[in-house]
Parts: sequence; C-alpha cells; structure tokens
Amino acid sequence: MHSHTPDASAVTGRTAVLDNASTRWLTALDRLERTTVADPAIRVLQRGIHALPLGGMRDLLRGRPLGHPLHPVLVQVPIGCWLSSAVLDVVPGTQRASKTLTAVGLAGIAPAAVAGWVDWADLPPEQARVGLAHAASNAAAVACYALSLTSRLRGRPAKGRLWSLGGLAAVALTGALGGHVAHRRAVGGYPAT
Repeated sequence: MHSHTPDASAVTGRTAVLDNASTRWLTALDRLERTTVADPAIRVLQRGIHALPLGGMRDLLRGRPLGHPLHPVLVQVPIGCWLSSAVLDVVPGTQRASKTLTAVGLAGIAPAAVAGWVDWADLPPEQARVGLAHAASNAAAVACYALSLTSRLRGRPAKGRLWSLGGLAAVALTGALGGHVAHRRAVGGYPAT
C-alpha cells in the first residue's frame, strides 16, 4: 500500500494562507468595531427597540427561560432548511423538496430576526456595529432566498439554485459575523495574534 505524506513546505504554505486569511478577517472586524459612522442610526434603532411594548415577551425573546439567548436557537430553522435545500439541489428528482425547504427557511426568519433585534438592542457600541453588519448580511440572504423561491415557483429551477447559492454565501458571512458578536459578548474578545 502506498501512502502520500504531504511535505513540510506544502503544509507550511497552507498554514500561511489560513493565517493570512484569519488576520485579514480579524483586522476587518476590528475596523468595523471601531468605525463610528453608523452610531447615530444604531442609537436610534436601539432606543426604538427598547420602546416597543413587549412586556414579558422581551424576556422570552431574549431567552431568559433558557438561560441563554434565543436567537441562536431560532436561526437553526432557516440555516438548516437552506443548507438541506442546497444538498438536495444536487440530488436528481428532489426539486419539490428543495423548494419546500427554501420556503420553510424563509418562514423561520421572522421569529429569529425579532429575537436577534431584541438582543442587539442591548449590545455595547462595538458589538452593535458588527451586529448591524450581521443584520445587513441577513437581509441579503433573505433577499437571495426569496428570489430563489420565486424562480423555483416560476419554473426556473436553475436560476433558483443560483440564487440559493448566493443566499448560502450570505448565510456563511452572517454566521461568521454573528459568531464574532456572540464570542465577544461571552469572553470579551480574542487573544492577540
């Protein structure tokens, strides 16, 4: 039996590429956290969300009965549906199931978004700035999936699959942004690299 062991230079090259990508990503997030351009809009939005007459629903939306935020739990519905739809898009004869999953994912957005906004309203400025980018990326994902579903319903499955791939890319970005906010919130930052 012949096995291939990668040489040290190939491993070092891949590690360098990943380290460079990580450094660029964290640098971009650091810049986003420090920019104050959107702060006036953030303050208005946070005050508006705090002013909503949610009563006891506010604690439920924030996940107090669970002991942790509800938003990450609720996003599992759209993410799971859309990822499953992408898998089915490459399986012959599963167009109807993929279309259904795209629609269910879109239906699951509203509760996840409401819980997310309620959480976001209590974030400090640095996290709120990244959270706003997270929301914008979510909006792009929802738009892509809405266009995907529309295309699928109009009998254009190939176009629907393309919009779905765009939506999945936006979901990946928004997940990375949301994960950054959650991590900053939990541990207060990242170790220096």
